[in-house]
Amino acid sequence: MEDPFTHQLRARGFRLTPQRYAILNVLLNAGGHLSPAEVFHRASEQLPGLTEPTVYRTLSFLAEQGLIMAAHIGNGQLIYEASDHVHHHLICRTCGSSIQIAHDALQTLYDRLYTETGFRADSSHVTLFGQCPDCLPISKE
Repeated sequence: MEDPFTHQLRARGFRLTPQRYAILNVLLNAGGHLSPAEVFHRASEQLPGLTEPTVYRTLSFLAEQGLIMAAHIGNGQLIYEASDHVHHHLICRTCGSSIQIAHDALQTLYDRLYTETGFRADSSHVTLFGQCPDCLPISKE
């Protein structure tokens, strides 16, 4: 049975190359976010001879097609995951932990931006940086 991501790629007229298949397969089975280096390592186990530049180009292509999501996690680093649902991240600058939040939590903000400015945000991913509850300084009252 063909997965929905493969079907979408083919429906848009793109070939399902072995490289695209291996990278999609890695991300579909990752159960979370992976760095490009992690994608390369896992995909090259499935497809010996795969090169890092091919992985980077393919990740970019798949993100442009909306089949995977790229998330900025600070310091210019990107992580990738299969985009089976829209969600956002809260990342702690102190310990680096990441909390996933549903898109519904930001929908009011998206709506307000549109109402007040006429600007329709089309980003399917937002990352907010701050401090998690464990790292917040204890306030003295």
